[in-house]
Amino acid sequence: MFEYSDELMRHFHDPHNVGDFDENDSRVGTGVVGSPACGDVLKIQILVDNNVITDAKFKAYGCCSVIASGSVATDELIGKTLDQALGILNTEIAALLDLPKIKVHCSMIAEKAIKAAVEDYQEKSKR
Repeated sequence: MFEYSDELMRHFHDPHNVGDFDENDSRVGTGVVGSPACGDVLKIQILVDNNVITDAKFKAYGCCSVIASGSVATDELIGKTLDQALGILNTEIAALLDLPKIKVHCSMIAEKAIKAAVEDYQEKSKR
C-alpha cells in the first residue's frame, strides 16, 4: 500500500481556490479533464487580466490526490502569465505533493486541465 504526504493531506483537507467563475465571462478560461480509467474529473478555471492569471478556481470529483492536485495547480497559476502557466508540468505538481507513483496520473489531469483552460481563454479572446 502507499502513504500520502502531509502536504497532500493538507491540500485535501483544506483545498485552496475551490469554486468557479462564470464561463461566459470573456476573461475566464475553463478546462475540464477526466480520466475514465479511475473516474477522476478536474475543472480548472483561470481569470485573466492583461495576459496575467489574476485568480484561479477548481472543482474536482474523485480521490484525494486529484483534489490536492487541483488545489496546488491553482495556487501555482495565480500571478503567472499564460505562457508561464503552459510551462507548469505534472512533474512539478507531483513533486510539490510528493504523490505516490500510483497517483501521478492525478497531476497529469491537472496539467491537461491547465492547458485546456489557457486554450479556452485564448479562443475566447480571438472572438
